[in-house]
Amino acid sequence: MRIIITGGGTGGHIYPALAFINYLKTVEPDSKILYVGTTRGLENKIVPAAGIDFQTVDVQGFKRSLSLDNFRTIAKFLKSARDAKKLIQEFQPDVVIGTGGYVAGPVLYAAEKLRIPTLIHEQNSIPGITNKFLSKHVTKIAVAFEAAKPFFPAEKTVFTGNPRAQEVADLKHSDVLESEYHLQKGKKTVVIFGGSRGAMTINEAVKQALPQFVEQNYQVIYASGQIYYDEDHECFAPYENSQNIAIRPYISNMLEVLSASDLILCRAGATTIAEITALGLPTIFVPSPNVTADHQTKNAQALVKINAAKMIPDSELTGEVMIEIINEIFKDENNYQQMAENSRKAGVPDASERLYNLVKEIIK
Repeated sequence: MRIIITGGGTGGHIYPALAFINYLKTVEPDSKILYVGTTRGLENKIVPAAGIDFQTVDVQGFKRSLSLDNFRTIAKFLKSARDAKKLIQEFQPDVVIGTGGYVAGPVLYAAEKLRIPTLIHEQNSIPGITNKFLSKHVTKIAVAFEAAKPFFPAEKTVFTGNPRAQEVADLKHSDVLESEYHLQKGKKTVVIFGGSRGAMTINEAVKQALPQFVEQNYQVIYASGQIYYDEDHECFAPYENSQNIAIRPYISNMLEVLSASDLILCRAGATTIAEITALGLPTIFVPSPNVTADHQTKNAQALVKINAAKMIPDSELTGEVMIEIINEIFKDENNYQQMAENSRKAGVPDASERLYNLVKEIIK
């Protein structure tokens, strides 16, 4: 199979694509893959580092308000569509897949004009601008949330889940908590993070909660983000030798850490949710208020509704509230186990396989 995959800007668009590529290599090892991104997005570093052929087109996103920049964006879109057309004609793919981000727009648009089968994957419960635009042109649409279906044409929309889930579900437990974070084996562990760069609201709440975390009968790993780690080092320093608190600027082996943990407090990005449900972890979501159409709140509500998670609005998060909700979850073991089971049921451990079958269907 020859596939072009495009998507980028954020890890939420890139990692599902890489997860699907990894699955494809196991079922069709001779497949040829080309990834098309931009020079400015994270994909420019992540994809080549994964050993995948990578090409770029020059494109930028639309402003949501009337702006002269949008005229330049249209001009760039048309040029990038022409450039993408050349790449597609040279590579001769059987299918072109987009996982979101504005780079997917011109690439899939060009593929459709060349009459090549196309598919987009929407990770969030509320679609982004690019996928809404492409939905009118592509052959099929795969969604990670059932809640996203009504935004797309029903006749070509299929629920597959997020490919990242299948990759995560295969992880094996390790002794990472003891070997790298010097925490105790078998003790309940909470992992708190606000994304790779951290989140100010979560950071402020953790700072408030640290004196009380020391007294709890569970242990905490906190990834602050490098900026907050540097800014608040004096606040964090007294806890460096704590027996139940580990603070790091960044956790590079996050999936390994999550698989050894018991409860998560984090933002509600789509890829994070796929990872959490694949592991069957209860979660406390603090959705970012700075995202398109408040889609993180909608993502979180899907799990809150089935009692797999709790949610704290960003504006209401404090250290006191953080500890209160964590303690509430851990104190009721029956409900904790039910939340874990509900989280596991919400996951789609065969998401890559479902997406692969959909791809095979459209290229017949």
